[in-house]
Amino acid sequence: MKLRKVTAASAAVLTLALTATACGSDDGDDGGSSSGGGSKKITIGIKFDQPGLGQKTPQGYAGFDVDVATYVAKKLGYSEDQIEWKESKSADRETMLQRGDVDFIAATYSITPERQEKVDFAGPYLLAHQDVLIRADDDSIKSPEDLNDKKLCSVTGSTSAQNVKEKLAPKAQLQQYPTYSACLTGVQNKAIDALTTDDSILAGYAAQSQFKGKFKLGGFKMTNENYGIGLKKGSDLKDKINDALEAMVSDGSWQKAVDANLGPAGYKNDPAPKIGEIKS
Repeated sequence: MKLRKVTAASAAVLTLALTATACGSDDGDDGGSSSGGGSKKITIGIKFDQPGLGQKTPQGYAGFDVDVATYVAKKLGYSEDQIEWKESKSADRETMLQRGDVDFIAATYSITPERQEKVDFAGPYLLAHQDVLIRADDDSIKSPEDLNDKKLCSVTGSTSAQNVKEKLAPKAQLQQYPTYSACLTGVQNKAIDALTTDDSILAGYAAQSQFKGKFKLGGFKMTNENYGIGLKKGSDLKDKINDALEAMVSDGSWQKAVDANLGPAGYKNDPAPKIGEIKS
């Protein structure tokens, strides 16, 4: 009799444990990551330090890439509070996608043949160009050739300034600073004549409230940079994201996001690129 009671009790405990386990599981859906409490999440990689594009602020996350990613996530079925933002530094992006650390990345991520061998891309969603940022009152730089004998700044490790020197202004005096902000301060203080990188990045920095009216873009369009949304190879989100990007353009949200984040710097954007159209 005692044996039957113990066995019955054990069975009851086992049944309760199995029931609790089943109720607590949540495999998620729509290709996103799941979190505790049965609430689905999606993890998105962005830059944390690029004003106007992807920036972590005391108020949250802001910038054009953030707006694009938020719009896409909504189309995929995720509200803003279901997004987990993760910093995606340039050197880490492919690895983060391959490891599955993020569901997708929107972080001034130019589509290149070399990168396409490692990851997939949706888009492009913005056509940027290498340009220069100069002081608003400087009329001496009207073309790339005018950068000869000028002090041209870019961040350490970037090829932007070297590209200008090799192809357009061989007498440019290259200056390497650790950050774009340091270059910008140099331009403002006249220690540097111009800062070069993608025009969208330059516009983001120049659009900050403390810099409004102090700088201008050269408008030189020295290269084409096709920004895409990075995905793990074979991700089934690619077509869904492309559909979301097309919807963002067609309903006006794309242009609104460009104007809000980059417009204060006088950024003149190209029309939204067609999905799959990569300009070399």
